[in-house]
Amino acid sequence: MSDTSRSDVQQDWEQDTPHQVMLAVARVDPWTVMKVSFMLSVAFAIATVIASFVIWLMLDGMHVFADIEHFLVSIGAESFVKLLDYARLPQVMSMATLVGVVNIVILTALSTLGALIYNLVAALVGGVRVTLMDE
Repeated sequence: MSDTSRSDVQQDWEQDTPHQVMLAVARVDPWTVMKVSFMLSVAFAIATVIASFVIWLMLDGMHVFADIEHFLVSIGAESFVKLLDYARLPQVMSMATLVGVVNIVILTALSTLGALIYNLVAALVGGVRVTLMDE
């Protein structure tokens, strides 16, 4: 075997092996973290409202609310029947929407604060090290 063919085989073999690079995440941009966390929080809020609607429809379809009302009347606790007004669809959807909006604000603020804290800690200890490898 000649030297040229041996070096060609060695180059092919070296090109086929994956290369690894160790990097450190030294800084995270708080503005992009805020934008991404806001969008994910909005998606989570929409999912919360839809899930609340579906669960309410399932419970209403199984006549759970009517059975609770019938049970309360049968044991003589008619004053507690008024509490079932909070389980009506408009009230449930209003509460789910309110919870979703509060979650959007809280998750966005906490994510941005987390990015700022990460930047402070990364400045002290050098950040999180990751190993990247190409295929």
